[in-house]
Order: sequence, then C-alpha cells, then structure tokens
Amino acid sequence: MLGMSDHGLSLCVDKMLAAGVDAAAIEVFRHFYRLCERGETGIIAEDSIRPLTDPPRLADVEVADETARAALAQTVIIKLNGGLGTSMGLEASKTLLPVRDGKNFLDLIVDQVRHARDTYGVRLPLLFMDSFRTRDDTLAHLARYPDLAVGSLPLDFLQNREPKLRADDLSPVEWPADPSLEWCPPGHGDVYTALWGSGLLDDLLEQGFRYASVANGDNLGAAPDARLAGWFAASGAPYAAEVCTRTPNDRKGGHLALRRSDGRLILRDSAQTAPEDERFFTDETVHPYFHANNLWFDLEQVRAAMVERRGVLGLPLIRNAKTVDPSDPTSTPVIQLEYAMGAAIEVFAGALAIAVGRDRFLPVKTTNELMLLRSDVFSLGEDGRLLATTAIPEVDLAPRYYKLLEDFDARVTVVPSLRRATSLVVRGDWLFDAPAEVVGEVVLPETGQVGRYR
Repeated sequence: MLGMSDHGLSLCVDKMLAAGVDAAAIEVFRHFYRLCERGETGIIAEDSIRPLTDPPRLADVEVADETARAALAQTVIIKLNGGLGTSMGLEASKTLLPVRDGKNFLDLIVDQVRHARDTYGVRLPLLFMDSFRTRDDTLAHLARYPDLAVGSLPLDFLQNREPKLRADDLSPVEWPADPSLEWCPPGHGDVYTALWGSGLLDDLLEQGFRYASVANGDNLGAAPDARLAGWFAASGAPYAAEVCTRTPNDRKGGHLALRRSDGRLILRDSAQTAPEDERFFTDETVHPYFHANNLWFDLEQVRAAMVERRGVLGLPLIRNAKTVDPSDPTSTPVIQLEYAMGAAIEVFAGALAIAVGRDRFLPVKTTNELMLLRSDVFSLGEDGRLLATTAIPEVDLAPRYYKLLEDFDARVTVVPSLRRATSLVVRGDWLFDAPAEVVGEVVLPETGQVGRYR
C-alpha cells in the first residue's frame, strides 16, 4: 500500500506523463520530490562555507585575438527566456518589453549576436530557453530575423514544467479556475535537463560546438565576449561563473562561496540562507562578490556528467512556498520545487569564478532599472550594447505608483536626464512629461496630489 507521499508522487508523475513532459525532467522531479518529503530545505549554513575573496579578474586576462576568435567559433549563446515579468504586470515574455529606440530585449540581443558574428566571422548560434508561456510570442517576434538561425539548429528549446504541490500533503494541486496555474517551471536550473532531454546538447556537439555562454534574457550586459570565451577555453575548466563586486545595493543577490568540507565553489541564494545567517549574507564586506548569473560551461563535460548521473545532476533543492494563484494570497498554499542554474558549479571539480566589470550585469527586475536603461545614463552602441556614460545613480520609484509597467509608462512619458544625478527617490505620484534634469540627490515627496517634475 502506498504511503501518502508515494501516492502524491505517483499522482504528480501521472500528471506529467499525461502532459507530455520529457522523461528526463520527470526523473529530476522525482529526485527533488524525495528531497522535499524528507524535509530538506537547501539551507547553507554560514559556518559551512568560506567567502570567495580573490577570484581572477577579466581585466587582468590576456588572450590572443586568434585564440579568442577560435573559442567564440565553438560557442553557443543561450538566453533564459521563461519569465513573463509578472512583477511589472506583464502577461507576455519580459524580453518583449521596449528598452531603447523602439527596440526590445530580443532586438538588442539579436543586434549583439549579429555584431559578434560579423566582427569575428563565426556562426555563433543564439538559442532561447522558452517556457510554455513565452514560446509563441518570442518565436513570432524573432520571425522578423530570417537569417538568425544557424543551420538546422532551432531558435529555442522548451523549459520543462512540473506540478505545484499542495503544502499540506505534497499532492499535485488542482485549480479549476485556471488549470495553467497548477504548473510551474522548475527554475532556470532546468537548462541542463532541457538541453539533454531535447537532444539539443548532442546536436550542438555534433555540429562542432564546445562551449555555452548562458545568461538571463533581461540582462543586456551579458553580450557575446570573445575574450571571455578565449579565457574559458584555455582554462580547460568544465564550468565558470561570472561574479561582480558587491555594493550596498546588491545585498539580496546570491553569492559564491567555498564549501569548507571539500573546497568546492558553491552558490548560496537568499532562499538558502537561515534567518540567523542573514546578516552575513547581506554584508558585502563578508561576501564581496555576487553571482551575475552569467555562466560558461563545456558542453562535452556537461554531457559526460549527465550520462554518468543518468540525467540527474543532483543540484541543491530550493523549496519555494507560495499560493497557487500568485495574485491571490488566500488561494491554496503550495510548494514549488526549484533549483538554480548556477548551483551546478558544485557538481564540477575544477569549476572557476571570474570577476567581471559591472557592465556585464544590467538586469531589469523593476521599473527602477527600466528608467535607468531608458535614460541618458546609458548610450546604445551599434553593437546593441548599452554602455554607462557616467556613474549609475540610484533610482527608487514608489511601487504604489510605478511598479506596474502600465502605470510607469503613463507617468514617465519623457525620461528625465539622470547624468548628473546621484539618486532619485520618488515617494509620491509624480508625472514626468517634459524634458527635465535631475542633479545630485532628489527626493520627490508624497503630496496627496499629482505633481509634475520640470
């Protein structure tokens, strides 16, 4: 007779099979389900790690031009594109969000890849890991670039999905009001399973590609980089992660550390930090580098690990407690089993970290960053890259008025000049509808009525 958890797992597997989920993804889900039922949380204690304090720096790396070109010729660019940008009220792929000069993230990524292809004379495939929610809109937009695909390679591959689990008994949740909410992605750590299960990993190797450069689709700083490719290829490492120097504004992001038990690099996210260790996690003087979520890995060595482990890399579990309808806090409590792409660094002996400039980390998580990227703080080059023209100021827009893109666009019709700004803090309902300049530190208070910044 099946126990409660066995019954719950059986129901989940049946649901995944009925939905056509790949067999490799189901095996990975089994692994994480068993971790969850045993009560594992993925917590990494501060006393079990040592801070990463002195990684090699890209600024100090010397790579011959031919070495860089040869490495880039064997590289594939992969962008994680499964998110909808729901935190900003979006219902389509976040990368469709307009950024500059009428171009969205997808357009600028394409510009970056085309420029690298032309500059170095390489094939440089561009692949998007889409989710079932972002695939159609993404491919429809990319259809305007008929020359983008390389040979027989597709433009995307599909991220897997898994059932959300009822928090009370770990059975698959049912939500007839919107059955699509019964499913969730397993996190961007699914990139390895999705490449393996789809057969795309083998296809890339057969077509002569050896290295992958992987980054979030909303990070326009992670452009193709031949010097980084050359450094990684010459290192012989199976895996490398880009890190950036932390500032007080980077206290929430995950960081790399050295595990005391075996000296391996590991990733610790905020969800893997115990409350009593939070003060260490957020202290940039203790952990001076944050994980940029820009990764490099050797396709051959990843394939060997997948074969050896039968498709299950065994990454640390992230147990994410939510409600089945994220917009309704009274809906059924659920558990989402997630795992981070960057956590794979602990799987590979000899994995490396490299410190890169802040120009390789330009994500857009809120409308604060969107205002910055649309402002004169950045210039848009012919290579599709956004480069800071001055020190980047702090922007803090009141979520009540600016969190949703619709509200932001209605209130910020003309982005003010921020080149001479130190910080812009908007606490009230202010309209930016005419050319204006922010100088130094500016705080716009709550006034009880709409203000105009001129």
